[in-house]
Parts: sequence; structure tokens; C-alpha cells
Amino acid sequence: MNAYQKHQDDLRKRPATWLVTGVAGFIGSNLLETLLQLGQRVVGLDNFSTGHQYNLDEVKDRVGDEAWQRFCFIQGDIRNLADCQQACAGADYVLHQAALGSVPRSIEDPITTNENNISGFLNMLTAARDAKVRRMVYAASSSTYGDHPGLPKVEEQIGNPLSPYAVTKLVNELYASVFIRSYGFKAIGLRYFNIFGQRQDPNGAYAAVIPKWFAGLLEGEPVFINGDGETSRDFCFIDNCVQANIMAATADDEAAGEVYNVAFGERTTLNELYRLIQERVATRVPAATEATPVYRDFRAGDVRHSLADTSKAARLLGYQPEYSVRAGLDKAADWYMDRFLGN
Repeated sequence: MNAYQKHQDDLRKRPATWLVTGVAGFIGSNLLETLLQLGQRVVGLDNFSTGHQYNLDEVKDRVGDEAWQRFCFIQGDIRNLADCQQACAGADYVLHQAALGSVPRSIEDPITTNENNISGFLNMLTAARDAKVRRMVYAASSSTYGDHPGLPKVEEQIGNPLSPYAVTKLVNELYASVFIRSYGFKAIGLRYFNIFGQRQDPNGAYAAVIPKWFAGLLEGEPVFINGDGETSRDFCFIDNCVQANIMAATADDEAAGEVYNVAFGERTTLNELYRLIQERVATRVPAATEATPVYRDFRAGDVRHSLADTSKAARLLGYQPEYSVRAGLDKAADWYMDRFLGN
């Protein structure tokens, strides 16, 4: 039995109340599903700006009516302190996922990104502190590494932010650090590296590449690659991310007050990623084998390469990612193909 399995067993024996912000989104809905399956009580907060009711409906179908009775949904906005206070009341743990993601969106509209990711984050910190929650785990970002050239990325070495989004995520870490020092509030930041998996939205101008490419190949639409395709990322399957959140929330106090990389620890180029997705789609849509990507300009604000060192999370949180990019794509492929092909 590994550390994560032990934590799961312990949670089943000691149910607690968890607040998940952004609960109708990709990561939030996966956290909700796992927590309900573990017998926990969950409060969810979302304003549906990027989340969807159908994500919640799918979780309800997966966990069943009995587990669903342990979920309470609040439609609210983290930019409203009163909504945050209502959601935090009675919570033992807070998993703060609500934010406006996307580097391009932040470049086009830095003000709205700031309102959600900084003002909203400060509201959540304040509400969680006042509610005396045991711990708040928040979604940080690998974008914080900015222009630092070193690989793999280690938590103590960051560069200059390359986008407004990256600025907001760095400020989150600074605010959390101040709350730890000023109030003794226990917070942990998780620097996500390109999380992917079931319920990640393929639609919209700011969709992540993996769901967008699945959709394009399944529907016979063009698939665009920014740059020459040799840009690389450390893609991390959603189940690894869920594990990191649960381990961080329940880790020993010595782990609090830190930020941790959440990734698999393997670098994949966009060209390699395209081939991996193409192979999986071709099992149901043979014509996908003939598709070729369309290359276009590099995207403003993007870093060239990214790879995480996850040893700190392994040492202090017991984090042991179970899914490689290939294994994660196998699971994600089934979900996307069932969704788009209807079988």
C-alpha cells in the first residue's frame, strides 16, 4: 500500500468537510468525484464563468445518488467576499481551484485576470483564515518559473514572469506566504504543469491543446501547432493532480507553508504529443492517420521548454504520480471519443 492509498483509507474512516472552489470546472469536478467516492462531505463554489453544469451532472451519474447527498453547491463568485465566507463556513479543508486560466486571455484582458486570480484569491485566503480551516491548498502554476532557463524546474529557482497570468500566480504565492507568517495560516501551493484528462473543455478560444487536438482529429478539423512543434511540456494526468491535492491537504504540518511542483517528471514535445493523440484517435477514426498538423507562429508569453522536479512533493507530501502521459492519454482518449463519437 503506497502513501496515497493509506491516506484514502484514513479519509474513509474520518469523513471531513471539504470546500472545492471552481467545482464545476475540469480539475474541480475531478476533485469532487474523488472526495465523494471517499465518503467525504463537499461544498462546491462556482460562478460558471469557465465551469459547466454538465460536469457536475456527470459526477452525479458516476458517484450515485447516495454519495451526491453529501454535496452542497453554492453558485457564487470568489470576487465577492461574502460568497467566500459562506462557502468556507464549517469547512475543514479548502481546495482552491477557481481562477481564470490561459496565458493568451491574460494578455488580452489583464484586468479581469487580476480581479479573479489576485482579488479573488485574497478573498479566499481571508475567508478561509477567518473560518479557521485546517488547511488551504491552492492551484499555483508552472508559469511562475517564467524565463528561468534551468531544467528540471525546482521550486526555489524562478525567473521573470512572461504574462499577466504568470504575475497573478506569483502574487498568489506571495500572499499565501504573508498569511502564513502574519497569521499562522496553513496554506500549500501546487504548481501545476499542464494538467490534462477527462472533462477538460475542448471548446473556446483558450482551450488547452490536448482536448482541442482530440476534438480536431475526431471531427476532421485542422489541428494547429504553435511554432515548430519542438516546444516541450511536462504533461500531467488529472488523477495525479487529484492525488497531490489530497496529499497536500492531509500532510503533516511540516509540509505547510510551501509550494510544490505537480507533474509527472517527463518531457514531451508537441510533435510527440500530436502523434500520441493521433494513434489513439485512429483506433476509432482510421482517417485520422492521414491528418497532418498546421504549424503557425509561436504564441506570445509561452516558455520554450518545461520539466518538473517532483522530489520535494515526494519527500514532504508523499506524492507518487501513477500515470505517465501515455497512460493518461489512454484514459483521456476513451472519455473524449465516447463524448464526441457517442459510443
